Amino acid sequence: MSGQTTSEPEVLLEQRDGLGLITLNRPKAINALNHSMALAITDALRTWAEDDAVRTVVVTGAGERGLCAGGDIVAIHADAKSGATSADSATGRFWRDEYILNALIGRYPKPYVVIMDGIVMGGGVGLSGHGSHRIVTERSKIGMPEVGIGFVPDVGGTYLLARTPGEIGTHVGLTTARMSAGDAIAANFADYFVASEHLPALLETLRTESADIAIAKFATDAPESALAAAQDWIDDCYGADSVEEIVARLQAHEAPDAQAAATEILAKSPVALKVTLRSLRAARSAPSLEAVLNEEYRVSIASLSSHDLVEGIRAQVIDKDRNPRWSPATLEAVTDAQVDAYFAELGDRELGLPTQEVA
Repeated sequence: MSGQTTSEPEVLLEQRDGLGLITLNRPKAINALNHSMALAITDALRTWAEDDAVRTVVVTGAGERGLCAGGDIVAIHADAKSGATSADSATGRFWRDEYILNALIGRYPKPYVVIMDGIVMGGGVGLSGHGSHRIVTERSKIGMPEVGIGFVPDVGGTYLLARTPGEIGTHVGLTTARMSAGDAIAANFADYFVASEHLPALLETLRTESADIAIAKFATDAPESALAAAQDWIDDCYGADSVEEIVARLQAHEAPDAQAAATEILAKSPVALKVTLRSLRAARSAPSLEAVLNEEYRVSIASLSSHDLVEGIRAQVIDKDRNPRWSPATLEAVTDAQVDAYFAELGDRELGLPTQEVA
């Protein structure tokens, strides 16, 4: 009828030919994830896990720009600025359900094929990095940019970063470096490389073949990884016990990329950097993804009431002056007590995922 307007759902769900297909459908926002989307994806995954007609789940993003640019940080900024900073705030409830979804993906009982084409940042890594069949293309740009907005890697990101070869994850987490397809595979953030031109044929083949067989028909050798090639200096510098020492080693190293990394780190939130390093070191010995998500939830709720999260989002996304005024302003000014506060238990507001060790 004339005069009527229709808006497409933010998550498109299709079940056909043995596939459960999830398409993130906010292409103008590079499919940034919000609370209603997280709930819709969770409901679909739980339903399909019990449905014998669904053999494989596939997750992709609408548009040409990327799978998912992360969480909706403008909404997070609004909560943080207004003082709605508890676990019961809109953002606190969103994170709770998002992290529950991350854990569900990590233990999903059926093949979970995710197309990590284009931009995959933050919350997009949470939707992809814990899946069983993670596909990157020549257009993939993958990263955890949180410390650049005064936040700390979440969505199980510290679990993934802590399980990269050597100290590559520490480098990626502290500098917000973008990983190419080759980097992501070398860092265990992805499994297969498929050229983007073959994605439509891959999706069709998944309707008639198992995930392993279909992907094998289109996957080729991953491109070279610049991160893997740099692992010697990365391991030398990032093995230190403090962010200050990491920066000092980077500045003293003869590799130009090491010195550039030091400059990148020093532009980020000092308190977020120190909390991130502690989180990464703790995640290395955590028994499960769920245990890491429980701790990340405490850190995220603490971040919500921090000066630097509001200021970081303001500088990068709201005003876009790219000139955040961090507080404390230097690494040396951040106290142990300030870092400790991010890990304080939340009482009856804990995320509370069961933390049994992965068999």
